[in-house]
Amino acid sequence: MNPRETLLGRLAQGISIVLHPLLIPTYMLILLLLVNPFLFGINSISDRNGRLTLLMVFLYTFFVPMVSVIVMRFLGMTKSLEMADRTERIGPFLVTGVLYLWIFYNFWNSPVIPTAYTAFMLGTVIALFAAFFVNLFSKISLHAVGMGGLVAMVAVTMLLFSGSSFTLALGSWGTYSVSMMLLLMLVVILAGLVGTCRLFLEAHASIDLYGGYLVGFTAQLIAVRFFF
Repeated sequence: MNPRETLLGRLAQGISIVLHPLLIPTYMLILLLLVNPFLFGINSISDRNGRLTLLMVFLYTFFVPMVSVIVMRFLGMTKSLEMADRTERIGPFLVTGVLYLWIFYNFWNSPVIPTAYTAFMLGTVIALFAAFFVNLFSKISLHAVGMGGLVAMVAVTMLLFSGSSFTLALGSWGTYSVSMMLLLMLVVILAGLVGTCRLFLEAHASIDLYGGYLVGFTAQLIAVRFFF
């Protein structure tokens, strides 16, 4: 039986969708808004400007690229949205890469977006183009690239702001103090879970995952070194 048709297969597919690589920039922004919203000139992620920034990043880094991929699918440029063959990824890679590069350029010149998030966005651009190059020879896991970058982002955030915890306000649920180390451990576990899901779905070989983690993690370190 095809593993995708089993209950575990559907769960693995669900996890792969929730932690889709195009959603990583949005998750990065959410984490930074939670850890230090004052960088964006707001008091909380729930402030109007925080919500607008989050919506803008989601639209440009996820919605627009996803629509582009769907259009390519209907034009016959790709056989499926999953792009199982690495050669199918070339068009979506180029479209997304150019869009992300444009986003980074605008963030770099924006007084609203803090340097920390601009650096993380540069890391995403570097990872994307590095993955494009590797994809010419091997089917690198983009899920692993994204999760490797997310792990690096959390680790770098801990070092940049030297904070052991941050306050999480949940409205009527109360206010809680969240350990940065606990957050890092959670993201590492999620990265491992995503890799396990991709292996279970037979979407990648182990080497594709290891290469993806390395590219994503290293790209963020290079970007942070450039800005800091």
